[in-house]
Amino acid sequence: MSDLNAVTTAEAPGQSPDRPHRAGRSDRPRSLAADAWLDLRTSKIFWAAAALVVVVLAMAAWPSLFTSADPRDCLLARKNAGADGGAIFGFDFQGCDVYAKTVYGARDSVLVAVGATLIAGVIALVVGLAAGYFGGWLDALLSRFIDVVLGIPFLLGAIVLAKRLSADPESNGVLAVTITLGVLGWTTAARVLRSAVLTAKNQDYVAAARMLGAGPGRLMLRHILPNAISPFVVVLTILLGVNIAGEATLSYLGVGLKGDAVSWGLAIAENGPYARTAAAPLVWPSLFLAATVLAFIMLGDAIRDAFDPRLR
Repeated sequence: MSDLNAVTTAEAPGQSPDRPHRAGRSDRPRSLAADAWLDLRTSKIFWAAAALVVVVLAMAAWPSLFTSADPRDCLLARKNAGADGGAIFGFDFQGCDVYAKTVYGARDSVLVAVGATLIAGVIALVVGLAAGYFGGWLDALLSRFIDVVLGIPFLLGAIVLAKRLSADPESNGVLAVTITLGVLGWTTAARVLRSAVLTAKNQDYVAAARMLGAGPGRLMLRHILPNAISPFVVVLTILLGVNIAGEATLSYLGVGLKGDAVSWGLAIAENGPYARTAAAPLVWPSLFLAATVLAFIMLGDAIRDAFDPRLR
């Protein structure tokens, strides 16, 4: 009987007794990104914000999917007219389709925000990574440089810089506003990345890579940056919404987009004086602007909460 039991309980040919069972894969420790994704999948705020962001991005990339009207097709005979056919939001004081201008306004607004965020991200990446990794006098110098930029009143600095960059009368102001917001909006991201790099560079895996002969470039790009990038990306996600609001503010003040550009900020500036006569041309771009900014900020907050181990 004992021999029969020994035969039935023997390992199958080719199977090692020390090999873990296939079902043991679920016991492997998950990465921080995997844990964050598990949290995000159950977050209603994340999915609502992500859905709204996708709609806005699609509106910016393919506005013809949302309307066939031309936002620059304006007739004074339709001045402040109500909804008619495809013009579900009515017409403004120039006889332009408010719905078409709102849809096409997403393109320049998002284009400026994405471009400015990329510029700010590159500057913050270089400054934050260098300051956090090298430390010493370089860290002190770059930190004081960040403080100097932070000491500039954002709105005042943006007005002066945007007005100077858009001095060309033939320019529509898109490039000028993009550079302005990018040059002035990188400081928070740089500080966050610096703090994350200071924490990551003292970890054991960095010390092990340094002992194996890895140089500063490899340590920063292959070992430190991938483990310090999460809070940096969160800040840039929130910065997208802030830059959309910044473009609208500069356009409303008359130093942002101009000429043939179409944006929510321009629509608000143009229709503000006529709000008592016809409120719709002012209300709808304002609602789209507020919803888009809120969506990016909520998306960034949801990602930040998911990647923050202290909230688990």
